[in-house]
Parts: sequence; structure tokens; C-alpha cells
Amino acid sequence: MKYHLAIDIGASSGRHIVGWLVDGALQTKEVHRFPNGVVERDGHLTWDIAALLAEVRAGIEKARAEFGAIATLAIDTWGVDYVLLRGDEEVLPCCAYRDNRTEPVIEKVHEKMPFAELYRRTGCQFQPFNSIYQLYADKLAGRLEGVTDMLMLPEYLLWKLCGVKAREYTNATTTGMVNAQTGEFDLDIANALGLSRALFPKLTKPGTVIGAYEGIQCVLCVTHDTGSAVEGIPMEGNQPYISSGTWSLLGVKTPKPITDEASRAANYSNEGGVGYDRYQKNIMGMWLVNELQKELCPDTPFSQIVKMAEASACAVTVDANAPGFLAPESMKAAFDEAAGGALRTPGDYFRCAYASLALSYRDAIEELERNTGTCYNKLYIVGGGAKNVFLNRLTEQATGLEVIALPIEATALGNLKVQMEAASC
Repeated sequence: MKYHLAIDIGASSGRHIVGWLVDGALQTKEVHRFPNGVVERDGHLTWDIAALLAEVRAGIEKARAEFGAIATLAIDTWGVDYVLLRGDEEVLPCCAYRDNRTEPVIEKVHEKMPFAELYRRTGCQFQPFNSIYQLYADKLAGRLEGVTDMLMLPEYLLWKLCGVKAREYTNATTTGMVNAQTGEFDLDIANALGLSRALFPKLTKPGTVIGAYEGIQCVLCVTHDTGSAVEGIPMEGNQPYISSGTWSLLGVKTPKPITDEASRAANYSNEGGVGYDRYQKNIMGMWLVNELQKELCPDTPFSQIVKMAEASACAVTVDANAPGFLAPESMKAAFDEAAGGALRTPGDYFRCAYASLALSYRDAIEELERNTGTCYNKLYIVGGGAKNVFLNRLTEQATGLEVIALPIEATALGNLKVQMEAASC
């Protein structure tokens, strides 16, 4: 019996899930779960990468203690964030994507290369936290002096385990620096921004074994968690999906990137998959509800929050993707401003959040159908948000599509799928 370990780390929590086959059917068991979140240090929002690494190692030991020998492991996390290295020394802190350090540099980047040209080259949607803007902020702050490597977070954690610095293709496509046609870092962009070409070496495809950690083969899965989630969806045909967590990632598989003007105007992104492209966009997601819960009723379980939302008669909605919701000091205040003070009870706030998300899904589906020239009849939803029956119902009503909610650990399943295939080669 071969056992494989998926280490799936999200912005709010991480988990270690062991997978194995019995008569060709995948069996899984969670062996470790831990909280994650940004830490404010010196006025910046950062990740505690030492704590993350400690949890990664702790979960590996738990997997070994229960299952004995582990054949392979792979790590996925959210995209865009990275660790800088000078040789083997980390450049700290490791800033988080919700930090506001990129705000002053976005216009400066676009002066060097207009966003229309960036999109034509990369097909990467505009987000103020894209790695390209983070890197330029680092450059202007002097943080790139003497830097030899930029490793995305899964790559950094794998390097700490197996000693190999690899750059995985799918996660690199979240940086805004990968050419949509060549599938490699676009060095013309690096040159335009005055970034060292050494930071952008050849990319490695998912499914590659890169080294070993104490006898366990370390595999590059689809290291961007959304990409792994899409790999893990048991989908009939090719239909739109939502990977619903802190963010809602809505998209569809395409044979090649779509980088036309309509896609740029709709702010759709083209991200790498395993033999296909993912044409998708970021929607604010459960972040809205999670932050409201912290302020309005921190001790109330989410099952009760859903009931409060269902009981509310509030018909007010807001733009769920408005910049004011990205990292507000007070999510309640952000909703008060966006809703014009029309929200009264906690149930009103939560209903407004859920209904607004459903409308944002509708708008994104309409854009998706126009830009791909395809009409869809189903919408697959995976991740934590798939468990929310009320939001699923609102989404079905708003989009007119049949919602197929799969409350499964799709990201871990996709992670395991790729490493199992690598192990069988």
C-alpha cells in the first residue's frame, strides 16, 4: 500500500490529508489541521513563514506516526505571495497580499509597461496584489538588493524540506510575469521594470519529482490551490466552477489563453492548468462573511449565521468586489458605506453579503459566456462555500444554472491526483 500526503495551506487554515488507493478508489484521511492568518508587523501585513514550516513538518510526522512510510508529498497554497532569498537566507518579513504596500507603485509599473500590454502578454487579470506589483514595491524599497531567488510559498516550503529550488508553472501564472503564449517568465517585462532576470528562471511543470525529505519524494503538484481544486473536481464535460473559500475563484477550462480586449475589460485571468488553461476571475468570497462574523457575532457559529441571513428581509446588495472590501479596518463600516446605512441587524449584513456574492457570480457567468462564446447549464462549486445551502440557492436563482455543490476537499484531491500520477511513472 502506497500512502501519499497532500499539504494544502489556505490563507485562513492548513491541512494535511493522506491518500491511498483501495481497489482503484481513492481513500483519504485528514491527519493535521492548523490555523493560519496574516500577522501585523511594523505596519505591514505579513505571513509567519517559520510557523508555517513548523506546522508542515508537524503534520508530516503525524502522517508517519499513523500510516508509517509515506511515498510522496506535495504542497499547495494560495498564489501571488513569495519569499525572497539572498543565497539561503530569507529576506524578511514575508509580506501578505492584503498589505497595502503596492498601492503607490501600481501607476509606476504601468508607466513602464501599460496594463493593456501586460495583459496582452500575460493574460493575468489586474489585482493590486499581483506579484508584479509586490516585486516592484520591493525594488523601490531596496529589498531586492543582493536577492538571488524568488520562491512562491509552496516552492519555499518544499525547498526547506528537500533543498531544491524549483519554480512551478501554474503558480507562476498568478504573478503577472508569465507569457501566456510561451508558458515561461516574460523577460521583456522584467527588463522594463529593471528586475533581475536571475529571479525568473525556467519553469517546471506539475507532476515533477524534485527531491526527497527524509525518504519521502517531494512532488510539484499544481501548487496554486485553485488549480489543484479544479484538478480535484469530478466534473462531467467542461462546465464553469467556483472554488469557494476566502476567495471565490470562478472560471472554466479553456484549451488556450484568451487575452483579447473583452477579457481584459472583464478582468478575467488566464492561469495554468495540467494540459489546459483556466480562464477565471477572483471574487471576494467568504472573506466578507468571515470578517463580518468577527465584528458582529464572533461566538456565533456559521450555521446560525446562515439562518440569520435567511430570516432577514433585507433586499439591499452591494458590489462584492469593491476595493473597499479588500482589507478594511472594519468590514461592518465598509458595508455601512457601500449600503448607505440601510443595514440594521446582523442578519441584514449577512444576507446582503450572500446576495451580493450571488449577483457577482451571475455577472461573472454572463461575462464568461460572452467571452468564450459558449452557453453553460451547470455550475460546480467546491471548497468550504459549497456547504452553504442558502448561498447555493441564491446562486442558482441568480445565474439560472444548475448548481452542483460538492462539499469535498477538492484541492487536496487534486494535489493527491497529480502526485499519485507522478509516483506511478
